[in-house]
Amino acid sequence: MHPYPHTYTATAAGGSAGMVAVASAQLPAFETAAPPEFDGPGGVWSPETLLCASLADCFILTFRAVSRAARLRWSRLECRVEGVLERTEAGAQFTRFATFARLTVPEGSELERARELLTRAEHGCLIANSLRGSRALETHLEIEGAASGRATASRSR
Repeated sequence: MHPYPHTYTATAAGGSAGMVAVASAQLPAFETAAPPEFDGPGGVWSPETLLCASLADCFILTFRAVSRAARLRWSRLECRVEGVLERTEAGAQFTRFATFARLTVPEGSELERARELLTRAEHGCLIANSLRGSRALETHLEIEGAASGRATASRSR
């Protein structure tokens, strides 16, 4: 890892209507638009969906680091983030984020340890830690190759 501070740069350009082009050096550019809730066309990424995707992505990348350090074996982590945008006294802002994580682990894994590491990843996610809204984590653990996974749920923050 490089020493702090880290600086990340992205650019956006658009006209008075239509798509907005988003880019960053050495990355593929893509187009965004307002979401349907703000009269956007739908079917393209919006700043709101990109924010939720950033949380989900950061959660998985943080879990990779946490689980590697703890030597936890796992095969797959799926993550869905739901962000709730509401009108507040300060204006429209995201007030809540719910992270739904489904982790698949090999048979014989310590499920409580896996759940603890999922919680640790949620607490360590630098994107989530940079936001104001409340956060909740719901986990589901599955045993690899089992007919039906064992469901477990937990909440945090």
